[in-house]
Amino acid sequence: MTLADRWLLPDGIEEVLPPGAQQIEHLRRRLLDLMDSWGYDLVTPPVLEYLDALLTGTGKDLDLRTFKVTDQISGRMMGLSADTTPQVARIDAHSLARDGISRFCYCRTIFHTRARSLLANRTPTQIGAELFGEAGVAADVEVLSMMLSLLTASGVKNIHLDIGNVGVYRAIAEQAGVTDAQQTELFDLLKLKCASDIDAWAEREIADNNSRKALQLLARLQGTLSGLANGFDKLIALVPGVASELEHLQAVANQVLERFPGVPLYIDLTELRGYQYHTGLVFGAYIPGYGDAIAQGGRYDETGKAFGRARPARGFSADLRVLARLGDFAPERKPLVLAPATGDAALWQYVNELRQQGMRVISCREQDTPQADYSLQIINGQWQLVQVQPA
Repeated sequence: MTLADRWLLPDGIEEVLPPGAQQIEHLRRRLLDLMDSWGYDLVTPPVLEYLDALLTGTGKDLDLRTFKVTDQISGRMMGLSADTTPQVARIDAHSLARDGISRFCYCRTIFHTRARSLLANRTPTQIGAELFGEAGVAADVEVLSMMLSLLTASGVKNIHLDIGNVGVYRAIAEQAGVTDAQQTELFDLLKLKCASDIDAWAEREIADNNSRKALQLLARLQGTLSGLANGFDKLIALVPGVASELEHLQAVANQVLERFPGVPLYIDLTELRGYQYHTGLVFGAYIPGYGDAIAQGGRYDETGKAFGRARPARGFSADLRVLARLGDFAPERKPLVLAPATGDAALWQYVNELRQQGMRVISCREQDTPQADYSLQIINGQWQLVQVQPA
C-alpha cells in the first residue's frame, strides 16, 4: 500500500466532515426528541451479536448484506448488524417482554457488505421506530403518521407515499397453488411491472381460472385509492381471501389522507419488497429526483417468533444522512467568540458563563484564524464582548 492509498476509503464507505457532521447530529437529536414525544423509548442494540439471532426472520437479502466474523471466545458465527428491526424484535420478545403495546425508536450505524442500491452507502445511519402488540388499523396509521412527521421535521419537501399489502399477493398465491419455483419467476415479473408478461405467465402456469384472472388484475392495480375502488371489488370477487387485506389497506390510506392531505398517496399491489418477512402493509416515501425510498417500512408479525414471542409488529426506518442531505434542516448557529489564551481567572469564569449561555468560545492562539462574531477584550479593567467588524 502506498502512502497515497492509505488515505483512501473503501468503496461505499464515507466520512462526514464539518459542518455536515454537526448538521446530522443536530438532526438526530431533533428526530429522537420527536419520536420521544410520541411515546417511543430509545434503544441501542449491540453492533455485533450471534448470527442466528441477527438474521431471524429476515430473508436471504439481509443474509447476503451482513458482514460475518467468528467469535474467538465461543467459536460461533457473529455478524455486524445490517438492520435494526430483528434486534428490536429480540428486545421486545426477550430482553423486556412487556405486556401490551411497546414502542421503540433507535438511531445508529449499520453495516452492509454491499450497498442496497447505487444511491446508498455501506454504513448508513439508520433511524427508525417499531411498534409491537397491536394488530389494528390504528397501529399502522400511527407508524405512518410518525414517519411522515419525521420527514417533515427533517425539512424534506414534496413527499409522495406509496402503499402496498403483501397479504393480497399471499392470498392470491395460496388460492392459485403457486409453487416455490413458480413464485421465483412471478416475483421477477412483478418487479418489472410488465402486465403483458404477467398475463402470458399466468395463462401458461395457473390452472384455476379465478386465480389466473386475479394475478392478471393484480398487475394492473397501481394508482390512487379512489381510482382503484372498482378493481378492488373485482379482485375480491375472484379471490374472497383478499377482502380483509384490502379493507385494511383502504382504512389506513383514508386516515393518512385525512391527516396529510398535501401528501400524494399511491397504491401499488405489486410492491413485494421484504416479502420474506413482511406480513401485511408495506410502504415507502419518495421525493422527485431521488430514485430510492427516503423512508420505508411495513408490518412483520413473525419476526419475534424465533425468540418465543410472535406479536403484531410494524415499523419504519430511514438513513439519517440521506435525510440531512435531501432536507433543508439547518441547526441554529451559535455565536462564535474569540478569547485570548491566557491564565486570567476572571477571563476563565466569563468564558464558562458564555458557554453556558450557548455561545462557542475558542481560546485563540496565533495559529487560530476563525471568522468570529465577537472577541473578548479588557475594557475599563473588565472582560467584555466586542463585536467583530466584517473584514
